[in-house]
Amino acid sequence: MSFELLQKYDVAVPRYTSYPPVPAWAIPAVDEQMWKTEIINGYDSEKGLSLYIHLPYCEQLCTYCGCNKRITINHSVEIPYINTVLKEWNSYIQIFGEKIPKIKELHLGGGTPTFFDPTNLKLLIDGIFEKAVRAEDAALSFEAHPNSTTADHLEVLYNLGFRRISIGVQDLSPKIMKAINRNQTVQEITFVTNYARILGYESVNYDLIYGLPFQTIGDIEVTMDYLEEMRPDRIAFYSYAHVPWKSAGQRAFEDQDVPQGFEKYQLKKYGTERLNALGYQAIGMDHFALETDSLYQNFKAGLMHRNFMGYTDKKTSLLIGLGASSISETASMYVQNEKHIEDYTAAIEKNGLALTKGHQLSGTQQNIRTHILKLMCTYQTKWSSSMEDQVIKDLCVQSMQELVDDQLVVLETNTLFITDKGKDFIRNICAGIDFEFALPTQKVYSSAI
Repeated sequence: MSFELLQKYDVAVPRYTSYPPVPAWAIPAVDEQMWKTEIINGYDSEKGLSLYIHLPYCEQLCTYCGCNKRITINHSVEIPYINTVLKEWNSYIQIFGEKIPKIKELHLGGGTPTFFDPTNLKLLIDGIFEKAVRAEDAALSFEAHPNSTTADHLEVLYNLGFRRISIGVQDLSPKIMKAINRNQTVQEITFVTNYARILGYESVNYDLIYGLPFQTIGDIEVTMDYLEEMRPDRIAFYSYAHVPWKSAGQRAFEDQDVPQGFEKYQLKKYGTERLNALGYQAIGMDHFALETDSLYQNFKAGLMHRNFMGYTDKKTSLLIGLGASSISETASMYVQNEKHIEDYTAAIEKNGLALTKGHQLSGTQQNIRTHILKLMCTYQTKWSSSMEDQVIKDLCVQSMQELVDDQLVVLETNTLFITDKGKDFIRNICAGIDFEFALPTQKVYSSAI
């Protein structure tokens, strides 16, 4: 990639975890009855639902992190929080009425899910399935901090049906770990990985980050050498999003300590080349998998999906998010829970739900979301013969001319393809379909690379 091309496209654009992106949502206060109607109309009992549970507590602040979290060493918060989450789930059970919801996938995210004692996690999961059916092919997964994940965590969650684990590795350099205030060792990562496999976990994912403060190609090389030894099934190789205006913890280091521009791209390029050499295949944005992993197989079959839980091989018509700050979605609506734990708890106690902002998608927005999802999951999309789709295509032809000229995309009669060169700029390409997007005048999004 040329330096000029990088300069041109390394601008602030959404990650398109949703379309429209969260900052563009139009409903400041969600009408609960509207959302209940969406749940009833949006649930497909054959497809089942996806369930995300946000467990926001961490014992220590990782200064790179932009997630919603609460730092504490007081573990007495566990049971009250779990009880609140189960009250929220019971409110959804009441919305379903006589229907017993079928859970197709369940993910524990954070924060640090393994902050919670294994017995309390069992209490949570048992409470969820007390009034729900687990699909025969249900996928249960959780995020694990190597420092706090014990043998008991792995055993209890395995016995509850969890078969996928995502381990927060980030990098192996002690200097970088000190800079981002992340307390973990290589020995802890190795133990969690190996014991998970001994127990029978079917998919182990490593989260890695490029662009961390003080990171060099030598650091990436050490991490990749470790991957060659450990062979996790999946890799999420994320760009560090430097957003100190949003995450105050990132002010723990200076802007000049963070790789930028071409220097940062070189870290990504080297890491990607090493992953490819190790047999990992690129699937979607920032993700890689071995050919034996189910996510890769679904990617090849064109069945991979993306939602607020990340890339998944399970596609449902309804995602319910439980816990503080969690986001739920149907085919035509998004809602988010109160972010602060106290506000979330008070809302659940009062109303049973804790909805705050949201967005109702128009028909055109639903159509554009479908195209963006296809680009994110398959690197291509096709326009139908409908009048609306043809209008979208014509607008794309105009808005993407520079992307075509720079050989990042190929536009054929009714198909848009992302080239190998364009995969580095998938966020920019999606912005080309997002006709409501304009480069922000204020700091909202992280840079594309």
